Amino acid sequence: MLRVIRTLGLAVLLAGMSLVAAPSAGAATTLTPVGGGTGIIFRIVPSPEDPQGYQVCTLTAVGRDATGNLVGLTNAHCFIDEQGNKLVGATLYRDTSPAGTAAAPADLKASRPDLATGPIGTVTYVSTPNNLLNTGPKGLDFAVIDLDETRVAPTDTVGQTTITSIGAPPANGVRMCKQGHRTGLTCGIKLGTHNMWFTHLIWTDGGDSGSPVVSGQTLVGNAWGAQHSSPILSIIDEMNANGGVGAGFHLAN
Repeated sequence: MLRVIRTLGLAVLLAGMSLVAAPSAGAATTLTPVGGGTGIIFRIVPSPEDPQGYQVCTLTAVGRDATGNLVGLTNAHCFIDEQGNKLVGATLYRDTSPAGTAAAPADLKASRPDLATGPIGTVTYVSTPNNLLNTGPKGLDFAVIDLDETRVAPTDTVGQTTITSIGAPPANGVRMCKQGHRTGLTCGIKLGTHNMWFTHLIWTDGGDSGSPVVSGQTLVGNAWGAQHSSPILSIIDEMNANGGVGAGFHLAN
């Protein structure tokens, strides 16, 4: 996650452009593609039309749940405020700023909400965050988003990453990659496990929180910083146990 104040550029560790036709009577609406690696912007103040303060993260994946809802996933810590409140009910937009690379990270002060598309979803669940650097309870650090199908459609390819399946992290020493809005595609080997997470040498930066971690075209986890990620199969298990939006999650395409 990264919070940006335009005049200050405040950053917090941990962390496809498309055009949308405005709906009109009798005219078809072009849906905005979103998927694992799409940048999102939220907690916008004072308003989406005048975004002077905001936070940014990256979608992990887009899929459907058992009842057919179009669902997005990202990190929990994206939607936890400074007092520790979980921001269930928060709305989010697609980030219109161009995605960056490791050599040329996206300009976070240039992030802007996609006003043509409008709000793309509502947060319905925020898990326990990772809490790696504090004494709080440890969690898988994921959030569930009920996406608006009148505005967005799923895509399996964002940037240089295509996601076609879901699976477990590979063996230690195997190369994996992440696709983040801030630093694009970066790769590194899997190192091992730490508590409920797996560790690796994949570079992330503020704004990459929630990035999909893939082995080939298989989604294996979400990246939340400090070279740690949460296994996607564990996240799905927790969503299934919780019920509601997200339960029975599978890829949408």
